[in-house]
Amino acid sequence: MPGNMQRIAFKMKLFKGYEAEYKKRHGALWPELQQLLKQTGISDYSIFLDEGTCDLFGILKIEQGRTMEDLPAHPVMQKWWAYMCDIMETNTDQSPVSVPLQEVFYLE
Repeated sequence: MPGNMQRIAFKMKLFKGYEAEYKKRHGALWPELQQLLKQTGISDYSIFLDEGTCDLFGILKIEQGRTMEDLPAHPVMQKWWAYMCDIMETNTDQSPVSVPLQEVFYLE
């Protein structure tokens, strides 16, 4: 992959009726969160919504050799999770329930 990037995909679950609110909150993504993600090596990050099921599908690129392991401990990430936990399925630490997806096809 160009630039030694790794693609990561996952799914999450939005509560029914909060589609517009989810889009609104991400449309006003905090600059400090955007900066944290970029500093972690994340780019080309998209989230798609299946309106019929409220499933969210995320895909992002991260620099080869970098990980997202430190993100859960970061105060900005914890603050974002607390902000989002009222509109989506979350774990006890307020992180979104996130299911990793296995890539089965890629056309470059």
